[in-house]
Amino acid sequence: MTTRAARRPFVTALVALALVGTTAACAPQPTTRLLTGTAGQSSSAQESVEESAPRAATGGAASGAVTAAENCSDGQPAVASMNPEGGPQVTAGSTMAAIQKRGLLEVGVSADTLLMGSRNPFTGDIEGFDIDVARQIAAAILGDPDKIRFRVITSGDRETLLADHEVDIVTRAFTINCERWENIAFSAEYYHAGQKLLVPATSKVSGIKDLAGQRVCAPEGTTTLERLAEWEGVEAVPAATHTTCLVLFQQGAVDAITGDDTVLAGFAAQDPYARVVGDAVSDEPYGVGIPADQPDMVRFVNGVLEDMIASGQWAQSYDRWLGDALGAAPQPPEPVYGRTP
Repeated sequence: MTTRAARRPFVTALVALALVGTTAACAPQPTTRLLTGTAGQSSSAQESVEESAPRAATGGAASGAVTAAENCSDGQPAVASMNPEGGPQVTAGSTMAAIQKRGLLEVGVSADTLLMGSRNPFTGDIEGFDIDVARQIAAAILGDPDKIRFRVITSGDRETLLADHEVDIVTRAFTINCERWENIAFSAEYYHAGQKLLVPATSKVSGIKDLAGQRVCAPEGTTTLERLAEWEGVEAVPAATHTTCLVLFQQGAVDAITGDDTVLAGFAAQDPYARVVGDAVSDEPYGVGIPADQPDMVRFVNGVLEDMIASGQWAQSYDRWLGDALGAAPQPPEPVYGRTP
């Protein structure tokens, strides 16, 4: 079969870097790299990058779709968290006090999800909307947003690292759902993502209804790919990762990519010939992942998120990272409380 001509003869530098990172993540022997005093951070800031064979995926930004009304076995909605009980306070003997004593907040993040958590190729810093959330939490505990150590992890690592207390929190496009509540805890929802489409800027596709006869890429082993089977006339094209989908898209081998709007916004930022379209066809509520045995940290983080919204910092972060690709800032998610430890 003849492949349609590529729309563009190049793959962006950021995509190439992401592919290199994906290859490195498959290396059989783990390596650890520590960086101190990266550009744009204080000398106390550190970053831990671990590259190892990825564990089996447990879902992620493009999988584990839920609805906000989904109830868990305890009768609480999936998005229900623990009441913050006032502003964020560091009390003696608390999880936060232990972090203060250590002097750094340990955070699991992505380094290749542009606009949410990715490495700036010019400064070396990891930045994005998820990173802003982590830095606000570090500032609330330690008085300095730079007193943070980022650990770059895969989506499959998130629950295991939290359960083993290898990180304090995870801010990595982490969808809240009932299954995950069985192993870890979550903050209240801080961003509501949804599955949309990335298409060429010249495409007449404006949503799912226009996809008949189109080749649409999604990562293997995700509910996103499974959902394509429900879209009449669509030719589903599986790929190893969203980044691989983007390469196929830029080569003209697929007509569209589907995934969370946050992921697609990053792609649109890399590719001036692409745009995000359509109404969301799934609910992906993002929360801060926290070890299950630290309800005091859950309550504290929820207080930080409330302050972030009330101060306007949430809207500022959205405008900086996501506004260009996804439009004007929506109302922040309304927190749902009532869950007990």
